[in-house]
Amino acid sequence: MSDPAIPSGPGQVILVGGGPGDPDLLTVGGLRALREADVVLYDHLAPLACLDEVRPGTLLVDVGKLPRGRQTAQEDINALLVKHARLGATVVRFKGGDPFVFGRGGEEWQACAEAGVPVRVIPGVSAAIAGPELAGIPLTHRGLSQSFTVVSGHVGPDHPASLVDWTALATGGGTIVILMGVANLAEICAGLIARGLDPATPAAIVARASLPDSRVVTGTAESLPALAAAAGVEPPALTVIGAVAGLGLPPSTSLEGD
Repeated sequence: MSDPAIPSGPGQVILVGGGPGDPDLLTVGGLRALREADVVLYDHLAPLACLDEVRPGTLLVDVGKLPRGRQTAQEDINALLVKHARLGATVVRFKGGDPFVFGRGGEEWQACAEAGVPVRVIPGVSAAIAGPELAGIPLTHRGLSQSFTVVSGHVGPDHPASLVDWTALATGGGTIVILMGVANLAEICAGLIARGLDPATPAAIVARASLPDSRVVTGTAESLPALAAAAGVEPPALTVIGAVAGLGLPPSTSLEGD
């Protein structure tokens, strides 16, 4: 689209979490922000159907980062947010999940704050919680788990860039949720087992949670990597490791089309 007629005066940036993918899981506040936006910078994991709600003339900018594909540098995204807000626009940064759960929302807030641009956040439903929930996996359950930990699987346990205490995870007894870990699933599971996790610990991988084509593959910490590979699981997907993954509750039906 061409640039909209942007109002004069100070602008603002609104960081909006779009939820795990189903448009019905966008919050009322997030929908209102989209409807009031002059500019929307959106990711490919945001519920893109919600962009139909923007006003005519709103500038839509795709700044998604595709796995092994097109990338938009975070510095460029920050610069666009500041640029449009300084021109007086209400700029919505539209993300999947929640802006502050592996969404780099904190970095974008910092960049805007350093530039003197007002920022506010509308939290989103994080896939880290909603994905397992929709798959019939409660992250805590009386008698099974009193805690859960969400970690990035972008690098494996033995990678020098990993900041995760994998030994504590392996021996802590709580539920482990791994985001962005499909490519490194075998390495992650093997690393947890090597650090003390029982290989028979129930485990599941949830792909495209909340969407009509969502899939759930279940197994154990030892067997899940091979099962997921055989099933052809691809991102976006998350992994749950812990006793709660063995409850066997049926997945929830998608909200799509309700």
